[in-house]
Amino acid sequence: MGLTKTEHFTSEQNRLADLAKAFAHPARIAILQMLIAKKACVCGDMVDKLDLAQATVSQHLKELKRIGIIQGEINPPRVCYCINPVVWEEAQQAFGGLLNSLVTVSCC
Repeated sequence: MGLTKTEHFTSEQNRLADLAKAFAHPARIAILQMLIAKKACVCGDMVDKLDLAQATVSQHLKELKRIGIIQGEINPPRVCYCINPVVWEEAQQAFGGLLNSLVTVSCC
């Protein structure tokens, strides 16, 4: 989270914010959708389908891998990526818990 004061927040809040980063850019959403649809993917295929530069796709893949929501297998010269089911389930539970915590709205 950069220079924000992350130590003022719980580990759960920091992790949820980190997971939210996976969904915070349309290119990462597109990558996740491709991986879900194909069950695995090769980086070169993503570049062709996303119409983005190789370096841009690589940066998004690096961020998704850092968060842990995808995992990769390196077989030079290719790297195959897929959804990490453990972290995907963690994200489902975390976002579901947050979104389902509001039962009724009594606002001004």
